[in-house]
Amino acid sequence: MRKPSRNPLFWLLIAVLTVVFLGPLVVMALTSFKSNIEAQSATPTFLPQQWTLRAYRQLFVVDQASPVLRWLLNSTVAATSNALLVCLFASMAAYAFARLRLPGKNVLFALVLSTMFVPGFVFFMPNYEIMSKFQWLDSMAAIIFPGTAGAFGVFFLRQFFISLPKELEESARVDGAGPFTTFFRIVLPNARGALLTLFILSFLANWNDFVWPIYVLFSDDKLTLPVGLTRLQGSYTIDYPVIMAGATVAAVPVLVLYTVLQRYVIDGVASSGLKG
Repeated sequence: MRKPSRNPLFWLLIAVLTVVFLGPLVVMALTSFKSNIEAQSATPTFLPQQWTLRAYRQLFVVDQASPVLRWLLNSTVAATSNALLVCLFASMAAYAFARLRLPGKNVLFALVLSTMFVPGFVFFMPNYEIMSKFQWLDSMAAIIFPGTAGAFGVFFLRQFFISLPKELEESARVDGAGPFTTFFRIVLPNARGALLTLFILSFLANWNDFVWPIYVLFSDDKLTLPVGLTRLQGSYTIDYPVIMAGATVAAVPVLVLYTVLQRYVIDGVASSGLKG
């Protein structure tokens, strides 16, 4: 039986949303291949009249005062490390809330969830004081460890663990597996989709973070990419192609990561649901 075609308005809406979301990215990438004169022209152009790699040469070769590759490496290491720690801590806490019988568990879980409603800026000063006491200011640790114990990851994974059949864990216990063996060898492999989803969300949050690194990073070679890109803007002139080239470099790893793992993200969100 032939499936009925969707309403044309549906495809029109999809086309409009595609232009809205992808349009700025396309314009950003195309501007990075323009000359500075064309980019600042009163008559805007969509495609570059003369394609040039000047902005990328300026970014990676000429301007040694802006170590873009170093900033890119810092962002990659910080975002990856932070996302891995978020997945580790959140999975252990979520499994405890989903499976263990603890007195006052529901009250404690409600307290954890309540932190999601507190504005992030409230934690700036306490986190800064902690980083200072640990002597982690102006280091990678200052942008890796804060936020690794967020409430969202606990809530998200708890919903997934509740949906897992208990028979899997019971079979492992019958075979003599302890709680840690059951968790790391049975539960986590079955939560791959949810873990990858949380990994991507945490990676993006850390990668795009702008305000917190400004407070805790001081040296040029310790900056992350979003903060470092602000150094590309001069005091009196703005080289738009260079700035757009830097923004394109910052966007490419995220787009590639999501493109490769998008199937797991969709499966993870669909399987987590809102049970509980």
